[in-house]
Amino acid sequence: MKIKIGMAQMLVEGGQPDANLARAETFIGRAAKEGCQIVVLPECLDLGWTDPSARRLAQPIPGPHSERLAQAAVSSKIFVVAGLVERAGDQLFNAAVLIDRCGKILLVHRKINELDIAHDLYSIGDRLAVAHTELGVLALSICADNFSNSLAIGHVLARMGAQVLLSPSAWAVAADYDNQAEPYGELWRKAYRELGTLYDLPVIGVSNVGWLTDGPWKGRKAIGCSLATSGCGEPVAVGSFGESAEEMIAVEVELRQPHARGTQVAKVLAARGYTGP
Repeated sequence: MKIKIGMAQMLVEGGQPDANLARAETFIGRAAKEGCQIVVLPECLDLGWTDPSARRLAQPIPGPHSERLAQAAVSSKIFVVAGLVERAGDQLFNAAVLIDRCGKILLVHRKINELDIAHDLYSIGDRLAVAHTELGVLALSICADNFSNSLAIGHVLARMGAQVLLSPSAWAVAADYDNQAEPYGELWRKAYRELGTLYDLPVIGVSNVGWLTDGPWKGRKAIGCSLATSGCGEPVAVGSFGESAEEMIAVEVELRQPHARGTQVAKVLAARGYTGP
């Protein structure tokens, strides 16, 4: 089964939830007009990754921020995947939601492999799940959850039956980063390739653009370079690089049925050269 996914590489401004959510609503509408069945938006799109405004402005899920996205999903009749900062009691989580066409929240993923510099703001995620939908079995991860040294997260989701992994991200580099000398993205291509080749699992990573204006990475810039890989692990769409590189990228990927379940998965992995646990 093939599905069309919109990759919403949008500007995120730290501490500006109304402007960011309005921008997200626009991108949701654009994706639907381009015939996409799912749109993926960036990590922490409401407040910005590690922006300290989260301590004041973060909302629960469900809550006002997720509700705006749910209403946009209903209006545009499209599945929405988005990164939000979640308030849960006295904790904050770097979260992602999957919302269906009826505005129902099907999944809330909380980032597990959070960078050290973010630990004073975000708590560590506490759940993994997949959603069985009319489009297929969908799963969420967030940015560094897909580092090569944390791919256990992707392995578990694939073993749970995921047919596509949708990953809101915030890829930032130093202000003087030279993309000509060192083209950005090899760490993501390597990790996504492993999941693709082992599990026939497409991976869609969507990053924001714009300057980080507060927090531990103040002065860095988010640069897009959003990446989609096929079930063979090969890139099928790559976003533009740059702090002003806003764009909507539509990509078609094929969702395949898992080759094995339960204990039979290990045999398939071994035949494909996997020697891990």
